[in-house]
Parts: sequence; C-alpha cells; structure tokens
Amino acid sequence: MNLATMQQCWSMRKPLSRRGELYRVPTAGGDPHRSRIVLVVSRQRYIDSLSTTVVCVPVYTAHEGLQTQVAVGPESGLQHDSSLHCDRILSLPKAELRHYIGSVSAGKLGEVNRALAIALDIDPDDLEDL
Repeated sequence: MNLATMQQCWSMRKPLSRRGELYRVPTAGGDPHRSRIVLVVSRQRYIDSLSTTVVCVPVYTAHEGLQTQVAVGPESGLQHDSSLHCDRILSLPKAELRHYIGSVSAGKLGEVNRALAIALDIDPDDLEDL
C-alpha cells in the first residue's frame, strides 16, 4: 500500500476522540490514583493525524479558584463537581483514550481555551497577527 492510499484510508476512519471529550486514563507512577479523568484539548486536525499522542488537561476534585482552573461537573458526565487544571497539561498516547466519560459544552471549551492561554502566558493580542 502506497503512502497516498494509507493517508486516504486514515482520513476516512472515524476519529478515535474529539477535542472537548473526557476520558478515564491510567495514571503514571507518581500519582496515588490508579486512573484519572482528562479532557482532550489538542486541535482536531492533530487528533485526526497519524500522531500517536494527544494533549490533555487533568480533572481534579480540588478547585482553588485559580484563573487556570475551569469548573466542570455532572453536566459533562462527571460524578461530582470537579476542576480542569489547565496548568497541568499532559501528553498521552491516543491508545489510552478508551474509557469515554462525556464531553464539555462549547461554552465550557471557550473557558478552557482562556485558561490555557493564561497557563501558557499567551497574550490574546499576540494571536491577532496569525
């Protein structure tokens, strides 16, 4: 199979995940929990690419009210009120996104975008030239 055929087959497949979806994933060695819920924040074109990883934001029950934290809860498929910690960005293998929990609304995703910009110290005015 040549590269063009492989790319065509890849582009026709159903996406494994979508930006704004929540998944339960296994945790790394230092985390006291066996699993954690994360929100996929990679751009959709990247998620749909041949890349094997995605960028995610973890969900915690603690909410300190920081500008880099976004409140989420049962309306997104979670069992209780929680917080997306946008200053704790993770890169995870796509293969770990197997246990779908739910998704956040478009409005909530806008709040996440703002919190990510703050966490990464990106001035929105700097983006106007792009």
